[in-house]
Amino acid sequence: MISGRPDINQVLSQMRDMRSQVQAPSSPVSNVAKVGGESEGGQTVERADFAEMLKNAVNNVNTLQKESTQLAQSYERGDEGVDLPQVMIGLQKSSVSFEAMTQVRNKLVDAYEKIMNMPI
Repeated sequence: MISGRPDINQVLSQMRDMRSQVQAPSSPVSNVAKVGGESEGGQTVERADFAEMLKNAVNNVNTLQKESTQLAQSYERGDEGVDLPQVMIGLQKSSVSFEAMTQVRNKLVDAYEKIMNMPI
């Protein structure tokens, strides 16, 4: 077994936890708009407000960056209870989330440019 790599079962467990948080009715995406009345089964069709989802994602990235900065500053001050692996993990979470947000932004800009260049 290769050392230093996370266990696949642990990673799958974390992914399932994240998915359940996203699908939970108490998720932060509470701004849902009703679309078109009812579907075949008598249920209303719902869609999440894109602007609200994007705002929540940006706020989440901002929060992660603030927390990682605070952890790093606490470690630099020598506060007890803050160790180097904790700081490094926080910084990596912040970095990955920022990179993901940048990629989403790039895709949105690309889609906007394609739509603007469509003939009428």
